[in-house]
Amino acid sequence: MKNVKIIIEYDGTDYHGWQCQANLPTVQKTIEDAIQQITRENVKITGSGRTDAGVHAIGQVANFFTESQMDPETLRKALNSTLPRDISIIKAQEVPDGFHAQFSSRSKVYEYRIFNRPHPPALQRNRVWNIQEKLDTKKMREAAAYLEGTQDFSVFATADITVKTTVRTVKRVQVKKTREGTILIEIEADGFLKRMVRMITGTLVQTGRGKLSPKGFGQILAEGQKTKNVFTAPPQGLFLRKVIY
Repeated sequence: MKNVKIIIEYDGTDYHGWQCQANLPTVQKTIEDAIQQITRENVKITGSGRTDAGVHAIGQVANFFTESQMDPETLRKALNSTLPRDISIIKAQEVPDGFHAQFSSRSKVYEYRIFNRPHPPALQRNRVWNIQEKLDTKKMREAAAYLEGTQDFSVFATADITVKTTVRTVKRVQVKKTREGTILIEIEADGFLKRMVRMITGTLVQTGRGKLSPKGFGQILAEGQKTKNVFTAPPQGLFLRKVIY
């Protein structure tokens, strides 16, 4: 048996998230089916974390154990010839048996993309959140500064989460706007709660719209009380950019 680590890029538009679900197309199940087709093994792959329906990935990481004698690069090419075009294996390598895609990670980087122009996007419609009114990115940056550090992020998570603790460490947050008018929000943390990035983004947008001050954003986080300004951004603008080990 060998442990194979893969780095995956996918467009989540047509999938009900990463994790296997009965009778629903998911990224995990699609890759497992492709591995089985190639190796004739019933393989269970472990991802670094779940992504919601409609969320994309540039650098999702997974690992699996296989008895196949195929070298990782040959396996990567075979998988890409088998998988649908909206899933691509960027890299495959053999790793020590102790490597675990989820538990071995030190942090993850997510990026959210907002198309902030007065007309809707045609080509990027499934990969951005289109907000036509101008957002104040300076205020969004001021608000985002409150996120850094070790804090309880339960206010930016769904009520149905089942985790031991809602405390997470956000290592850095960047809010920047490209010349083309796309606002990029990048967050690196040691872990993320369910819908955490989408709820942070939606609430930062409320700041950018002038409906919430940067200080008010900080108060929501400090007090841990959901208000009408805690808003969940849609999934299509979110990307799992990188997993750091």
